[in-house]
Amino acid sequence: MPSLKDIKSRIGSIKNTQKITSAMKMVAAAKLARAQENVEAARPYATKMGEVIGNLVQRAEGGGHPLLDQREDADRVLVYAISSDRGLCGGFNSYLFRKVDKFIADEKLSGEKVSVVTAGTKGQNYFRRTKRHSVGHFDDVIDLPGFDEARRVAKHAVELFTSGEYDNVYIAYNEFISAIEYETRLVPLLPLSQELFESAEGAEAATESADYIYEPGEEELLAQMLPSYVEVLVLQALLESYAAEWSSRMAAMDSATKNASDMIESLTLQYNRARQAYITKEICEIVSGAESLKG
Repeated sequence: MPSLKDIKSRIGSIKNTQKITSAMKMVAAAKLARAQENVEAARPYATKMGEVIGNLVQRAEGGGHPLLDQREDADRVLVYAISSDRGLCGGFNSYLFRKVDKFIADEKLSGEKVSVVTAGTKGQNYFRRTKRHSVGHFDDVIDLPGFDEARRVAKHAVELFTSGEYDNVYIAYNEFISAIEYETRLVPLLPLSQELFESAEGAEAATESADYIYEPGEEELLAQMLPSYVEVLVLQALLESYAAEWSSRMAAMDSATKNASDMIESLTLQYNRARQAYITKEICEIVSGAESLKG
């Protein structure tokens, strides 16, 4: 049985840990508020851009742009896995890795070769440890992502796709839903398809009702807008992942703080029982000594 000093020392240690987790929870809540604002501001832009480009692609009848090239016998697949740089965020990374691993296993059964590009230190370490075929890594695009970071990733994806090195490109990330919920997604990035444009909210209705006048011609606009749209899709994924990371970290720190409180309560009860037993033992020894003196 541990001594009173050991129990008291452990209670003090857990209280210090609880202060840290409580502070990290407040930091995560502040970071989440800013990240949530960025996500909610970016979603309408990405949705509307998808609607307009979907209409443009229909008007241009595909336009023959390389980013719209649906290749036959596609057997080379690239996955961009967006993880985090830091831990202490619950199952944020493990759910993502599980999703990518399942996708890789399914694609290999179909005879396709799958490679991975990671964004985030946790993803890089995981795929290196599991000896996956990693062909690249972005180590500075996770924290406060913006257009510059998204442009770098999108340019890398476009170059690998248009060069013919890969036939299909996917992106895996955690989509922010609320402060206590996120969803792990693995979605197609390239080639851009009409289904992708129509997945935007209201895209089909907009295509039917809107009659845009384009200057210059449709093909010229496609050449400029399609790479930009890929950048927007990547930016949206980065922003979603960043917000989901902080929501997961806030929930994890809240759970850790509550668990620390439960442990402190349990150890305090154990301490009081041990202290009471020690006092009772001392009283018994005193009484026994007094009785022996009387005899």
